[in-house]
Amino acid sequence: MLQPLNYIVSRFHIRQLRLLIALDDLGTLHRAADHVAISQPGASKALHEIEITFGMPLFARSTKGLVANDMGRCVIRYARLIFSDLAHLHDEMHGILQGHGGHVAVGTIAGSVPLVSKALTKLRQVQPGISVQVVEGISSHLLKLLDEGRLDLAIARTSGSQHKDDYACLSLHPERLALVAGPEHSQHDNSTLSLQELHAYSWVVYPTGTPMRAVLEREFGEAGLEFPRYSLETSSTFTMLSLLQEDSQLVAIMPHSIACSSEGFGLLRRLPLELQSRTEPCSIIHRQGSSLSPLAALLLEHLRNEQDALTED
Repeated sequence: MLQPLNYIVSRFHIRQLRLLIALDDLGTLHRAADHVAISQPGASKALHEIEITFGMPLFARSTKGLVANDMGRCVIRYARLIFSDLAHLHDEMHGILQGHGGHVAVGTIAGSVPLVSKALTKLRQVQPGISVQVVEGISSHLLKLLDEGRLDLAIARTSGSQHKDDYACLSLHPERLALVAGPEHSQHDNSTLSLQELHAYSWVVYPTGTPMRAVLEREFGEAGLEFPRYSLETSSTFTMLSLLQEDSQLVAIMPHSIACSSEGFGLLRRLPLELQSRTEPCSIIHRQGSSLSPLAALLLEHLRNEQDALTED
């Protein structure tokens, strides 16, 4: 039976967090004990105390080691969050003592990089002494970092998460996508361009399971076409841009905002074919029930303002 919260709070110790995380990472009590610099009997006793504190077993025991059960995985996930929050607390206090304005970490999918860049520019104008970390990635990776407490905010999609209720979300508008190619592609001036014509070219596509891949698969399916074979796959915008530079006849799909920005620098050109589909809306996300730092809250405000400005345009 799960023990009452007050009982858990009164008995649970911060030092036990490291043992739980080490057990999850290393799999055996012996290796975990070495990692946290305690004896194996001491680690065994500490784990027993942790399980008594919560009122249930957290690991399945076998001759090969320890494997967290469902309750154990839940406790370990929050142990990582607590430990990460303490690390962030220490870093931020150190920054303040050094005369800096604090630290904020934000994750973003590729299509929202321009939005984040605008918001951070405004934030740094009013808080020039801050330290900022920006992580670009696919939604599943960003949600994992958010769960681990490594990000304060993320712009991502929660549709693939099994724990949607863990997040507070501010929905954004559906993302426009664009078909693009290198500056010298032969179809740039084809005003009657069709997907069937592009089907014959080599493609750079996002990995299976990503929203932009799903849009492209849907477009080909609705046109009665097979998805391009022998395509190049990447979730990296930089890699995609590099490939388009190297092969003038490659075709790709990318967020409209990035396509416009890249076209302005002469890195690619948008093809004269409008996609009918849109990706599902993404959201500005933070952990439900976790209070934002003043700096993260200020960044959230700037993100909202920039999104409102984009909507008005």
